[in-house]
Amino acid sequence: MDPAHQRPPGADDRTVEAVGKLTEAFEWIERARGQLYTFHQLMGHADELVDDAADALAGAGHTRLADEVRERLVGRNTIDGRWTFQIVEEFDDGYYTDARLVERRVRDELMGGRRHVFEAELKETRRTRGRKGHEARPLTAHEAHVPTMADFEPQV
Repeated sequence: MDPAHQRPPGADDRTVEAVGKLTEAFEWIERARGQLYTFHQLMGHADELVDDAADALAGAGHTRLADEVRERLVGRNTIDGRWTFQIVEEFDDGYYTDARLVERRVRDELMGGRRHVFEAELKETRRTRGRKGHEARPLTAHEAHVPTMADFEPQV
């Protein structure tokens, strides 16, 4: 097993499983965040299309309806007082930031900062040793540290 994914000394099965569960939860939070950004972009594009539709209605002689579309929909807040960029920023600066920091702190304290220890152990129990496609890690894996964003983030 790759040493970067080995359980640290003293970490019992329940701890490895609990940290794995928290990491899985954070991965779902990441997915939700992605969906929030998708919503942000979809609504921005929809607002542009609504504006184009109002122009088309006006061009077709339906000025009253074009004006209603513009007044009621173009540039409207998506949620009370907020455009989607404000929703994204509030989520990022609040819940998401706390979730990321807490998951990192728990992993640092209980797993020595190692990621995916639970999954690495699961892989070891499920793979067929010696069979092509079941290697523990890539045959060309290198040992040199590749810098990640974690190297540049302040420690909590």
